[in-house]
Amino acid sequence: MCKILINSIDLKLIGATIMRLVRAKLSHYLVVLTLPIFIVGAAYGQDMTPRARVKVGLLQSPPFVMKQQGRYSGMAVDLWEALAAELRAEYTYEEFTDIRQLIDALSTSRIDVAVTNLTITESRAERIDFTHPWFDSGLRVMVNDHDSAGLWSLVTGLKDSGHLRAYGWLAFILLLGTLVVTIFNRRFDSNYPRRWRDGLAEGFYSVMSIAASGRAPVNKNYFGWLGRIGQGFWLVVGIAVVAYVTSSVTSVMTTLSLTNQISGVADLPGRPVGILQGSSAEDVVRELQIAPVPFANMDSMIDALRNGEVDAVVGDTPVLEYYTHTHAASRLIVVGAIFHTEKYGFGLPLGSPLTRPLSVAVIGAHEDGVIEDIRARYFGDNP
Repeated sequence: MCKILINSIDLKLIGATIMRLVRAKLSHYLVVLTLPIFIVGAAYGQDMTPRARVKVGLLQSPPFVMKQQGRYSGMAVDLWEALAAELRAEYTYEEFTDIRQLIDALSTSRIDVAVTNLTITESRAERIDFTHPWFDSGLRVMVNDHDSAGLWSLVTGLKDSGHLRAYGWLAFILLLGTLVVTIFNRRFDSNYPRRWRDGLAEGFYSVMSIAASGRAPVNKNYFGWLGRIGQGFWLVVGIAVVAYVTSSVTSVMTTLSLTNQISGVADLPGRPVGILQGSSAEDVVRELQIAPVPFANMDSMIDALRNGEVDAVVGDTPVLEYYTHTHAASRLIVVGAIFHTEKYGFGLPLGSPLTRPLSVAVIGAHEDGVIEDIRARYFGDNP
């Protein structure tokens, strides 16, 4: 009986042990089989859960960031919105007035992304992160086409060179000559107009004929050989006047042309040159030993160029070219070749978790032709 009981107990122990092992095995297999499902479900659930809104800083810079009727557009804005849709990111916009404020907001994590034509530089990369570049650019020079030698510029040049004073004396001599010729002809020529108004007009015409062409009108010779010598003397004076006026005007116009001509960055040293405050152009211009005149925004800088406060403007090539294209009446022109290449990227705070996924999205937009399609909408089909 004991043997039977022992055998029964042994069988119960063996059965319980077997059941525990089976249950353990089943639990193990269930864990192995369901763990990937839980992981995928958790990842999917995390992706679909509402996220904190991304704070996006904007800086207006046509054609990359523009604001019309309260809505933002432009190449940088269109690209960001396409990438944000791909990343399922919700965002809000905050506009800044200059590049320094924008970068300061990034460096202090006040905003999460900076969207504009933000140039990637070493000094900026020490304070903020950048995505993979999405646009190739460079710096060029813009000048005012009105700076060619016009009438007022010519008068100013003649004054500064002292020629206007000489012209004043010549005018006095011509008027005195007109009076002398009129009195002389009224005295010795019976056919000369008797009315002073007509007589002075005739005398003025005679004097100006000599001064302008070096030839005197046909007049009678009242004093024989002495009269001819006197007329010859006046012809010499007329030729000298013509030569002096021609040479002085030519020299001043040549000087104005050489002085006002700006064909590239090599002509900028010694001139006031406008740049956007805090832009990459400011550092480049200083490196080239050119004293920059900083402006807070594009409008104030362009106004200074139009008003002659600066002789030229240095800025991003696509921004300057877009401005001249959309403001043809302003007669501002972009001159010279690109003298400093640049690349644009989106800016983020240092160590931002959004840097890598946004860079990957930018690379994908390059490969899929998304960036090229957006670029063509603002710059045409020609690269």
